Amino acid sequence: MVAIVKSNSSLRNVLHYNENKLKQNAARLIHSNGFGKDTEHLGFTDKLKTFEKHNSLNERTQLKTVHISLNFDASEKPNQETLSKIAEIYMQKIGFENQPYLVYEHYDAAHPHIHVVTTNIRRDGTRIKMQNIGRNFSEKARKEIEKEFKLKPAQGQKQIYELKPVNAQKIQYGKSQTKRSITNVLDRILHEYKYCSLPELNAILKGYNILADRGSENSRTYNAGGLVYRVLDEKGVKIGAPVKASAIYNKPTLKFLQQKFQENVVEKQRHKQRLRNAIDFALAKSSCRSVQQLTDILTKEKIQVVLRQNEHGIIYGLTYVDHESKCVFNGSDLGKPYSANQLQKRLKKENEFTQQVSLRTDPFLKPSSTNHGEGATAQEKHGDHDLWEELTRNEQDTALATELYQKQFKKRKRKRLHQ
Repeated sequence: MVAIVKSNSSLRNVLHYNENKLKQNAARLIHSNGFGKDTEHLGFTDKLKTFEKHNSLNERTQLKTVHISLNFDASEKPNQETLSKIAEIYMQKIGFENQPYLVYEHYDAAHPHIHVVTTNIRRDGTRIKMQNIGRNFSEKARKEIEKEFKLKPAQGQKQIYELKPVNAQKIQYGKSQTKRSITNVLDRILHEYKYCSLPELNAILKGYNILADRGSENSRTYNAGGLVYRVLDEKGVKIGAPVKASAIYNKPTLKFLQQKFQENVVEKQRHKQRLRNAIDFALAKSSCRSVQQLTDILTKEKIQVVLRQNEHGIIYGLTYVDHESKCVFNGSDLGKPYSANQLQKRLKKENEFTQQVSLRTDPFLKPSSTNHGEGATAQEKHGDHDLWEELTRNEQDTALATELYQKQFKKRKRKRLHQ
């Protein structure tokens, strides 16, 4: 089971998010606590007023609404009664047993999961501290519930639920489907990854067929400081209706993103070296002789390389998305040697070095006058030279020379290490 706990400043946004799922038949309300009516008789006003009453008791606290999701393995099929019981036990273990809360079962993903909406403001106006609640309470509760209900543990496994790219073919030209698809992706990406600009964020989102778009510099959206989210097809073309950032429940507006940009600047610095090491290691491999080969090698290390190219296909920029550390870096941010221009030069030099040295120094292929002794005729030497020229003009023989040199170089390197 995976438990995710988030605080939010907007009660209405969180409540509307779950209530809209009800209207779309993508969720149902299965349990409630602390309300004056039974769950099946609760209306939207009953829910909203109860939470607002609690929140009004504390004016100093900014983040009063708590949104929790409990996610189960796709192979598990807990029924409504079990889900309600799990939610009840979890809320008790994290200290929210006396708080009003609503439990929604959602059907909008491949794995079973529930959402819990509550408030951290008590009846006496004091607040439940949210700092480190995951480490101090939620993690312990998760492990105890997994054991009690014999659930698959989240710890030590791959992510129980994977975030998949939006299926552009299913997007209709109506905001309902588009908005739901975009919201599901943003809900995870915006808080998990470290990005410091809109292009860096889009380097991640494009992997999920989504684009954060300010419009052209002369557009009304751009001049008003607005932002919309678009779905992309397999060719990167915008399709479907754009969705305003302000219309999405967690408000991923430009203002919100600019705050995240500032927060992430410091947080992602400590992950630079891992990325530099991975790139240097990839370049040292004999199989890395082009940008495409570099991309393939880094993909195995969970690093995505996003190429920025002009209309003529010339690469003018590189962005690295490290899915291990959840950080995004432009090549130049890592240092000059990792910029698009310098990286291509490094690849070119490595190619030239390997080919030139192998042709000039390989004792198996390079012609030498000592092979004929002092009595060799000029004609014999000239004949050997012509033969060498003919051989090295052939791509296959040049590749063979390169391969032999690399084997010798590795052998000499191993000897030096053991001396």
